[in-house]
Amino acid sequence: MKKIEINKKVYKLLATLIICLGILLIIFLLSNHQKSTYRAIYHFTTPDKWMNDPQKPIFFDGKYHYYYLYNGDYPNGNGTEWRQATSENLVQWKDEGVAIPKYTNKNGDIWSGSVVIDSGNTAGFGTKAIVAIVTQSSANGGHQEQFLWYSTDKGKTFKAYSDQPIIPNLGSKDFRDPKIIWNSQTDKWIMLLAEGTKIGFYESDNLKNWHYASGFSTQNIGILECPDLFMMRANDGTYKWVLGASANGKSIGKPNTYAYWIGNYNGKEFVPDKSEPYWLDYGFDWYAGVTFENGNSSYKFTKRYALAWMNNWDYPDNTPTMKDGFNGTDSIVRQISLKKQVDNTYSLISQPVETLDRLITSTDHFDQIQVSGSKTLKVQGEAYQLDADISWSDAKNVGFKLRESADKKRHIDIGVFIEGQYSYVNRTFTEQPDKSQKYVQSTAPFDTNKEKVHLNILVDKTSIEVFVDDGKITYSSEVFPYLNDKGITLFSIGGKSVFQNVVIKHFRSIYR
Repeated sequence: MKKIEINKKVYKLLATLIICLGILLIIFLLSNHQKSTYRAIYHFTTPDKWMNDPQKPIFFDGKYHYYYLYNGDYPNGNGTEWRQATSENLVQWKDEGVAIPKYTNKNGDIWSGSVVIDSGNTAGFGTKAIVAIVTQSSANGGHQEQFLWYSTDKGKTFKAYSDQPIIPNLGSKDFRDPKIIWNSQTDKWIMLLAEGTKIGFYESDNLKNWHYASGFSTQNIGILECPDLFMMRANDGTYKWVLGASANGKSIGKPNTYAYWIGNYNGKEFVPDKSEPYWLDYGFDWYAGVTFENGNSSYKFTKRYALAWMNNWDYPDNTPTMKDGFNGTDSIVRQISLKKQVDNTYSLISQPVETLDRLITSTDHFDQIQVSGSKTLKVQGEAYQLDADISWSDAKNVGFKLRESADKKRHIDIGVFIEGQYSYVNRTFTEQPDKSQKYVQSTAPFDTNKEKVHLNILVDKTSIEVFVDDGKITYSSEVFPYLNDKGITLFSIGGKSVFQNVVIKHFRSIYR
């Protein structure tokens, strides 16, 4: 009897132990499942629900104040408002909540616009007032009109100046996205408005009363949105004005991102150096882009920043991030500059913001790798920056397969197709948002005669951003690789290539 009682105690103890281990295993699996999400590692994402257009950030009290369109009722309700985030380094952001709520007056929700610091108290709200001019759908017939909101608490909350528009709509179907700048040459506020295929220029002394100055018309790039205007000093010392807007060049084989023109602005009208626009991004998902001033005034005209919404209105809701309760990711902040090219034209150059280096957890470096066919690195990753110099003599197609699956079937391809004389990003072989399969490979012309290229590639959970050579050509696209697809393969098809100075910087999360 005693032996049986001992055995019973042992069995009970073992059973209790097994149950405890089972519970611990379940907790471990749930914990790991929660960590295995599609939220970006180092890209800014909305905390929940929906985000689209960025609003031009301002530098105030030692921080960048950033507002963006947010819909807290998504996906079951409509209407956007302005939510705020702040940052000291343009990489790590603090959520500050909703600053301009929707449906608080008869003019409905809040659309895109811009915010300025009225340090000269031109509007009469005080020397520290922050003024936002936004588009709302007016109660007077539902037209798109421009309304003024202002903040006297450092941009935390805003009040409506009036239920009446400061710029009424005189009959335009598209009449939105006011962009405000101060023109120190004329001591006036300048407003740009997206008016269909035209950008309207307006001016004011006080941000309240505006009059029309001129218009800039475009062709073959669709309805314009989110216009932009700024001055830059090029690397040769020349000052030029840059006019930009989100545009759609798909009908003529051009991007659906940010078009821009280099030229001169005399305070009344903009005159481009050439009529055809340049494009700040050749990918599928860099829309509603904004540029903004460097907080360091010594770089006022030589360094500027830019960011955009990483999505496309052709497939805005096709994202696995909804499993995590949100839909909305921004590109990384770029540093842009103006460069004189060999043909004496000027164009914008983009590079990832330098403060990304604050996120580095480890670095892998390969001095030189010769490739004929393909070579898979032992290094893997899901969130990193990859730099490499590639040279070739007889190869036909060179580059990288990133976020590659163990069986090599799924991957994102970035490289140069020498025979076709173009660089490219191809998301055909991984999960991606375009169910029609029309927008899977993005390309841009590339001079293959120089037989070399420098690629700077940013990889994250749901995005790929590529900077070719000095950053004159960039690509930004959404990608949804399986979470376990982390391989890195180098390829050289049709001949041998040399990959030099291959540096992979792995990034930690900005959300911890």
